[in-house]
Amino acid sequence: MGDLPNEVDTAEFFELLKNVFHLKTLKHTKICTDRIKTVALCGGAGSFLLKDAIASKSDVYISSDFKYHEFFDADNKIIIADIGHFESEQFTIDLLHDYLSEKITTFAVLKTAVVTNPVTWL
Repeated sequence: MGDLPNEVDTAEFFELLKNVFHLKTLKHTKICTDRIKTVALCGGAGSFLLKDAIASKSDVYISSDFKYHEFFDADNKIIIADIGHFESEQFTIDLLHDYLSEKITTFAVLKTAVVTNPVTWL
């Protein structure tokens, strides 16, 4: 969870989210705020942390794999942005590669170029 340097319009934030995460679509709950300042994020299936995101007073919670009825749990207190499982974790390989390369300089760290996302969008 963290704060953006400046509040942004919710529609602008969604466009930024789509660009950064290379999203073709964005599934979300009802927009309950016009501005986004505080953002909560969990890579992968993060519905189990929704109560924590709400308690943190975040404006939006970015994660994935929410079931239909779990979207009701936002209860107009937060926007859930379900961006997709792979999409929410896609930068992990680069982050781990860079971290390990920096911390263990005597160890050859290789990263895969194989994309393992089994989901496609039309």
